[in-house]
Order: sequence, then C-alpha cells, then structure tokens
Amino acid sequence: MAGDRVGLRLYKSIDAVAAIFGILKAGAAYVPVDAESPAARAAFILNDCQVKVVITHHALEEALRQELRAIAAAPPTMITLHEGDGPLPLHSRLASLQSVDPAPEVPSVSAREEDIAYILYTSGSTGNPKGVVLTHRNALSFVNWCSDTFRPSDSDVFASHAPFHFDLSILDIFVSIKHGASLVLFGEALGKEPLRLAAAISSERISVWYSTPSILSLLADYGKLQRYDYSALRFVFFAGEVFPVSRFRALRAFWNGPRFVNLYGPTETNVCTFYEVPQNGTWQGMDTFPIGRICQPNRGLVVDEGGRPVERGQQGELVVSGPNVMRGYWNLPEQDARAFVSDGHGARWYRTGDIVVEEGEGHYRYLSRRDRMVKRRGYRVELGEIEAALTRHPDIREVAVVAAPDPDSGVRIVAFVSRQSDRDLSIIAMKGFSARVLPSYMIPDAFTVVDALPRTSTNKVDLQILKARI
Repeated sequence: MAGDRVGLRLYKSIDAVAAIFGILKAGAAYVPVDAESPAARAAFILNDCQVKVVITHHALEEALRQELRAIAAAPPTMITLHEGDGPLPLHSRLASLQSVDPAPEVPSVSAREEDIAYILYTSGSTGNPKGVVLTHRNALSFVNWCSDTFRPSDSDVFASHAPFHFDLSILDIFVSIKHGASLVLFGEALGKEPLRLAAAISSERISVWYSTPSILSLLADYGKLQRYDYSALRFVFFAGEVFPVSRFRALRAFWNGPRFVNLYGPTETNVCTFYEVPQNGTWQGMDTFPIGRICQPNRGLVVDEGGRPVERGQQGELVVSGPNVMRGYWNLPEQDARAFVSDGHGARWYRTGDIVVEEGEGHYRYLSRRDRMVKRRGYRVELGEIEAALTRHPDIREVAVVAAPDPDSGVRIVAFVSRQSDRDLSIIAMKGFSARVLPSYMIPDAFTVVDALPRTSTNKVDLQILKARI
C-alpha cells in the first residue's frame, strides 16, 4: 500500500528491477539490502524501517527468517523466489500467490514529490547502519539533471554494475528507463572479475558505464582491454572514491574515446557536483581530479566550523542545499539535527563532512574528511561501526580501527585489538568473526593484537600512534 516500505534482499536480476518498479507503482518505498552481507545486518535494516514485505531468494530465506524472529515482534511477510520457477521467478511466485489468495485490482498510485521513493542504508558511527530517506523529488531532480546535462538517447546501452543498495544504481536504472535506453545487468560475480567484465562491456556494446574508480583500475590492470572493441563507449562516469590520475592514465590508454566524468556526492545528496575530465589532456599535471561544480539547481557553500562561509581559496566543509538533498535519516532526529545547518532564510544545508577548497570557475577540490568515515570500493565505511561489531567478540576486550591511503586498494583498514586476559585470540578467528558480522567491504585488511591500546593524556585511544604503526 501507499506509504509502506518493502525490503529487497535479492541478487542482481530482472526480478529485482521488476520488483523496484512494482513497489513504486504501488506508492510504496523500496529498501534494498545487500544480498551478500550477514543476515543479522540485513535483519536489523529491515526491522529498523519496519518493512511490511520482504522479497528474497530461497537460498537467503532461512538465515534471514531466524534473525528477524530474534529481533522483530512481528516479522514481515516474506515472498521467496525459487530458481526452479522458470526464467522469471518473481512472476511465477506472484501468480502462485494470486491463485491461492487473489489480491484486489487497484489503480496505480500517483506519488507525490514528497513521498518516500527508497531508503538506502549506509554505515553508521554508532555501530548500526542508518537509513537515508530519499523522496521522489530527490530522485527526479538528479535524474532530470543527468538527462539535461548528458542527453542520453534510446540508442544508448547502460551498464548496471552497482548493486541496488548502492546509490550509483539510481543513475543506471532510472536515467536509462527515462530515455527508453537498454539496461544490461552485471551480476555480483561478473562485476568482480576483470577479465570477464572487460569482455562483457565490449560484447554488450555498452555506451554508458558508471562505477567506482577501483573497478576501473582493475579493468585497466587485469582486463586485457587491448583485446576488445570499445568504440560504443560514450560516457564513463566514476564516483565513490578518489581516482588517482596515475590510475586514470592507465585506463585512458585503452579507452580514449568516451567522455570521462567525476560524479561526487554522498548518498544523502545523490550526486551534487561533477567534473568532466578535459579532452585536451590538461589533466596530466594533476594528482587528483577536482569534484567540480555544483549540479543545478542545487547550491553549495564552503563553511568553517561555525557554519560561516569562508573566502574562496580557503578550506572548509562543503554544505549542500537543494532538491537533491535527502529528507533526513530514518527515525534518527538527533542525527538529522547534526547533519543540517540553517542559513536563517529557511533553507537547510546538508553537512557533507568533506573538507574542500573552492578553486577558480566555481570548482571544488576534495581535501579530506572531518570525521572517521572513509570510502572503500565506493562504499561509505564508518570505522566506529567496525569497532562496535568487533567488540561483540567474546575474546576481545578493546578494539580501535584506523585507516590509511593505499595505492592499490585506495584505503587500508587495520584493526588493533586487545584480548581478554584469560582468552586466546587468533587472527583466523577474528577474520572469521568479521565475515559473520560485517559486509565484505568493511572487513579489516589486517588485525594486530596488542596488550593494551595506547592512550592520550585525557585517556582517549591515541589513534595517531596506531596510524603510525600501519
């Protein structure tokens, strides 16, 4: 029904796309959950936003049911898809349910701009993921901006590489549909294998590609791109993390035809700035690309710690206002209060947490973060959430997680742990535990067991000492 939330814990498939549009057509909001993340995390998300129905695969059903029963007073209805139900399991399952208990026919709901379209959960510093609430107005503003700026056509072939719980998927799905273009789904397994992925991009004649720089670097290094024809490529969008120019240069050696565009924006703003890499090669002298200028009709400001605008050329935090910006976090009013500032004229400005500097011609350049959030493979990772998860291990007394830049993976995450005095603690056990409580992109690259965590004079964990040990 209109206003309900519907959970999706599905692998990439036509069924998943059909479910998204069916949910929106009913006036409900979809809540996509990573099919490969631990069932406990998925259950938390689905229970947190009180989904009425969950659509999932048979292989994922039982573990999810167990976790939901453990935390939910009234677990949601579950629609389970079976691989043996023909080429379109969702259609078969719904037809079966209809034959047993017919649902009434009702007209499609005409959603209002302020209605929720979807809720995307991101890593949270409190130890639990938090839901970012995006309305139809938020999504349409971004989709319409893409259409006006890049002018795709019905002859384009979009790649759907990003999983549907990742905000990059919004461009793939909805911009392609708006223009009657083709959408080619790249499943989870294919998306991680550069040799097969490189061949598929060529054979499917992909013209619009969107992914994180990490994937593009893998393609350049291991995809053997010189073997294939990429003349169909018109646009290559990248987002989610910094793309070192040295890695971009390796890719550009093989893909020299398309337009390359850096799209920047946290999940809370969809995309809010963009920078198109110049075709004339003036980027060669850069270390990293700017995040570019603001996506109209949104507005951006660089402010100091007190929320006051700084002079051009001075660094500060980027705040964003406009139709792309989320309604707020799901059921977290205190988080909302911290996330927004007011300019005194009724406008809300979202605090991105990114430290930037405004350069010439209204271009912003990213410098750093003001908190403990890092980007890994395009995903937002709050180091505090990793710490909270690891402290649930019975043999761990304390844990501190730090991160540092890495030339290969973008960021290296290391967990320093101290054990309970009477317990043995192995690296293998910690890795296995991490895999059960954290999604793969949040699992630390390394674990270091210490007798005690270093402390500052105020008895806080000295993260700077730990960073020096990476």
